[in-house]
Amino acid sequence: MNMWEIFVAVILGLVEGLTEFAPVSSTGHMIIVDDIWLKSNELFGSEVANAFKVVIQLGSILAVVVLFWGRFMDLLGLRKMKNPSAPGGQKLNLLQIIVGLLPAAVLGLLFEDYIDENLFTMKTVIVGLILGAFLMIAADKFRPKVTAETVDQITYKQALGVGLIQCLSLWPGFSRSGSTISGGVLLGMSYRAASDFTFIMAVPIMAGASLLKIIKYWDIFTPEVLPFFIAGFISAFIFALFCIRFFLVLINKVKLTPFAIYRIVVAVVLMFIFW
Repeated sequence: MNMWEIFVAVILGLVEGLTEFAPVSSTGHMIIVDDIWLKSNELFGSEVANAFKVVIQLGSILAVVVLFWGRFMDLLGLRKMKNPSAPGGQKLNLLQIIVGLLPAAVLGLLFEDYIDENLFTMKTVIVGLILGAFLMIAADKFRPKVTAETVDQITYKQALGVGLIQCLSLWPGFSRSGSTISGGVLLGMSYRAASDFTFIMAVPIMAGASLLKIIKYWDIFTPEVLPFFIAGFISAFIFALFCIRFFLVLINKVKLTPFAIYRIVVAVVLMFIFW
């Protein structure tokens, strides 16, 4: 590994960290980077590139765990919540997370091979970016009265609804956070509650998917590529940490439409270049 490759790892970690939890589709952006930059390099056209994407995604996941550490301790019963924010002492529980995870997890396992082989293309990303943008604009325009101001007020029905809408994110470019935050808002959650639920729910499903892929690519983890992987992991973790903090402050102020407009602009530019 030379310094240029380490620099590339840091830049890719930056892309992952900044886009994984913003509603703009990290998968879509990584596919864009693949087509524009990485495929011209022999190293990144190999399975090393696929394993690397798993590693930097784990960096982003770790950032969520750090920021929501207390919440995860509550969910696992390792710390008693002193002041639940919902009336009557209600609080988000592990079963609600599982209810939200199941639909996309089941579909993802059933169609993983088909998705990997057929949907990771620039054209599908463009379609996903545009359709996801329309959903986000609809969430801003047609949002109902808020019934869950905080994540502790989310009902099982809302958790299941978000889980069903999350299935849309299996289409590359649609965005997991874009679909789940939009779905949460349309189901009566505040923007902050929908965002918190999205980030908390992302950890087990992303960690599980990453673990399966790490097992698949285990032979790739050789001493030669470890500096590349470590640089990308640290970069993704740091940038995701700042991005999540910034996003949680920003989302209540600007809502989803500005992100939707960004997605449409990116999609149009890519359409002219690649379609």
